[in-house]
Amino acid sequence: MNKVVASAEEAVRDVFDGATVMVGGFGLCGIPENLIRALVEKGVKNLTTVSNNAGVDGLGMGLLLAAGQIRKHIGTYIGENKLLEQMILAGSIELELVPQGTFSERIRAGGAGIAAFFTPTGVGTLVAKNKETREFGGRNYLLEHGLKADFALVKAWKGDTWGNLVYRKTARNFNPMMATAANVTIAEVEHLVEVGELEPDMIHTPSIFVKRVVHGQRYEKRIERRTVRKVAAEN
Repeated sequence: MNKVVASAEEAVRDVFDGATVMVGGFGLCGIPENLIRALVEKGVKNLTTVSNNAGVDGLGMGLLLAAGQIRKHIGTYIGENKLLEQMILAGSIELELVPQGTFSERIRAGGAGIAAFFTPTGVGTLVAKNKETREFGGRNYLLEHGLKADFALVKAWKGDTWGNLVYRKTARNFNPMMATAANVTIAEVEHLVEVGELEPDMIHTPSIFVKRVVHGQRYEKRIERRTVRKVAAEN
């Protein structure tokens, strides 16, 4: 029952070329830094990545982009990654932009075994292109499909050896739902504890969803966009 592996490299050992990989995190908060670096070192190619954004230049999923390992990206935001912008304009990567709420619900639906659902978000916009539309209660809705993946790489604040996970503050973003929506969920944890040390009512992801656990060793935790208040000129 002990799901702990010795290294991030061992944790991602079976990620294959062409796999669909969900990667948790919001901006640079709650991203599985060690697992992403291990994927870069493994050198897998033609990945389809599912993540809110694609990291920044030189960190997070930006490393996978720079290594040319991503064929298609499904996400909601690209504004902090110059390399991704260049790749999109050059046609060297396929991009599927999804409204953030729809993105979240598609992943949740995938994890819950729901094939598709209707939402009013995106009606009358480019998002609606080639999608089925139905009217309910006098309002139009789009049919959106659930999202699933071969692998989910998630980051937790604490995790025990069985794979029960607790996320902290903003890092509890897309990680919990992604953990339910993949064939193989791999969890990177900052603090690895023994079974019984986590308060049962505080567990966000039960161990049944988690295949492997690795104790993360190196965290940069860079600020995505540093904003400071201008100092007023002295009289």
